[in-house]
Amino acid sequence: MCTITVSRQMGSLGREVADAVGARLGYRVVCRELINEAASRAGQPEVALAAIDELGLLGISPSSAAVEAYNRAVQAVMDELAAAGNVVIVGRAGQVILRGRPNVLHVRVVAPEHVRAARAARQQGIALDTALAQVKASDRNRRDYLKRFHHAHWDDPDLYDLIINTAQITVEAAADIVCAAVARGMPFSTDSNPGDDTTL
Repeated sequence: MCTITVSRQMGSLGREVADAVGARLGYRVVCRELINEAASRAGQPEVALAAIDELGLLGISPSSAAVEAYNRAVQAVMDELAAAGNVVIVGRAGQVILRGRPNVLHVRVVAPEHVRAARAARQQGIALDTALAQVKASDRNRRDYLKRFHHAHWDDPDLYDLIINTAQITVEAAADIVCAAVARGMPFSTDSNPGDDTTL
């Protein structure tokens, strides 16, 4: 049994990679469902809205107590998912919450800012400068979330076993890389095997 966490930048195709990996391995892919389950357990629906508002458009500012309750619930849900295995967890600081846990592979999917902005512009049918502003806002909010609630740096390479740049690599090729790592039976524990990380 293996758990894969996927951290991604807006426009990096990280969700598409996660879905492709899940389909190939027969793993469940969890993203928004984790947010909703955690919010339900914590009784904090406004935190769920804030969590999915990656561009900061809703202006929701939950209390610190609500956020703490939500984060505890996220960790509990994530622990349960990892214990069951055969799951791809997208976002929600999985690379920090499950850090050092055996049989967990931490993947980060990135691409240059201009590539991501061009993808977002095409996908949404918006101007490139508008898409670039969205990409910058998303990066800032995701970076701040990890720093504020988990005291970690989003772009710290030590948090990941694989870092895949999709500027020149297709979703299918990226999924090949992740599935190959799983098939080779890597130990998937960055704390116990600090020299085993691979950056692509």
